[in-house]
Amino acid sequence: MGPSQKRNVCRRLSRRALGFFSRDAGVVQRTNLGILRALVCQESTKFKNVWTTHSKSPIAYERGRIYFDNYRCCVSSVASEPRKLYEMPKCSKSEKIEDALLWECPVGEMLPNTSDYKSSLIALTAHNWLLRISATTGKVLEKIYLASYCKFRYLSWDTPQEVIAVKSAQSKGSALAQQAGIQQPVLLYLAVFHVLPFSLIGILEINKKIFGSVTDATLSHGILIVMYSSGLVRLYSFQAITEQAKNGVQEMECCSLESDWIYFHPDASGRIIHVGPNQVKVLKLSEVENNSAQHQISEDFVILANREKNKNENLPTVTASGRVVKKSFNLLDDDPEQETFKIVDYEDELDLLSVVAVTQIDAEGKAHLDFHCNEYGTLLKSIPLVESWDVTYSHEVYFDRDLVLHIEQKPSRVFSCYVYQMVCDPGEEEETTNRSCKKDCNNFKF
Repeated sequence: MGPSQKRNVCRRLSRRALGFFSRDAGVVQRTNLGILRALVCQESTKFKNVWTTHSKSPIAYERGRIYFDNYRCCVSSVASEPRKLYEMPKCSKSEKIEDALLWECPVGEMLPNTSDYKSSLIALTAHNWLLRISATTGKVLEKIYLASYCKFRYLSWDTPQEVIAVKSAQSKGSALAQQAGIQQPVLLYLAVFHVLPFSLIGILEINKKIFGSVTDATLSHGILIVMYSSGLVRLYSFQAITEQAKNGVQEMECCSLESDWIYFHPDASGRIIHVGPNQVKVLKLSEVENNSAQHQISEDFVILANREKNKNENLPTVTASGRVVKKSFNLLDDDPEQETFKIVDYEDELDLLSVVAVTQIDAEGKAHLDFHCNEYGTLLKSIPLVESWDVTYSHEVYFDRDLVLHIEQKPSRVFSCYVYQMVCDPGEEEETTNRSCKKDCNNFKF
């Protein structure tokens, strides 16, 4: 028998970093992400605007990819300059993509086709087709037609990477019915599908005759979340919540023009995030003491907006005749001149909550992105966004490892994309890396 072939050291190190060995699976990856988190949050780290682009159509972002022209053109955001990955053929207005989600291959499952092991874009078109598109080539891999009786417009995960919820636009009824004062009882539809292959679980009708004066509804982790204009939020689960839960109705104490929103925490902890204009509540679902059949919702922690009490609220005014008049007024909780929360997201790899807060100063809005500890809510770092923030238009902000991306809509339907990348002081970066490596070196085994 000949001598055994020696394995390539570089390849072994690469495989080890990805967790191929049982004794240290994922240890190096977790250590690397811990180092990155420390670098992101240290005081000297800055985020620099490295490039900006503009478009006449909406811009979207998913996991290192920026999509232009209704998802037709895909560009990598990882490089310091934009790099085109693919461009799909031009299509009619009715075939354009209105919303999309990135689906990534599940771990430990046998899939029917080799193409299924690569990332896909689950897309919803303007004419109610649900598509699965290759995230690397733009090729359509699967498609089904939804329905003709309503206009489906939004996609979201019910169970991440497994079950999707397709939400219709809100029904306003015909023009004739509106003139006659006849209200449409059905507000919207929620169609629920298993992914890969697409298989319908069911279609849920949100009917005002059943739910009352509802303003919106969504589905997350098997729980139907129904919202009302008064700030009331109801959580429905046909067994766990409706039949066995305390505090299943949550109310945000605020007075604002925009409604609050609520959803399950993306970290799979079972917690709930409830966002209002001046506070972010992280709630937890736990068993009632001495009664495991019942559950209750309680507060885990709260993030409050940085606000000062308006000193001019109750100041007296002296008229020309010398009469003293006392004025008393309260600002709305989402008044643009006060710091207001606009976006809350979660960076899963660094375990950080990212919160966008905006304050209108004169005619210009200024925004900053705050990083909070996901476990306790502690503020770890704040990053100012250089560009102004117009509160009258829509905005999206994404935080992905060492990247911050801001997409905004401007007047005349012009969309802008601002990309920020992390910049560290070389001395402090080396010190942080060495400190983390010394701390974790005992965990490394070859």
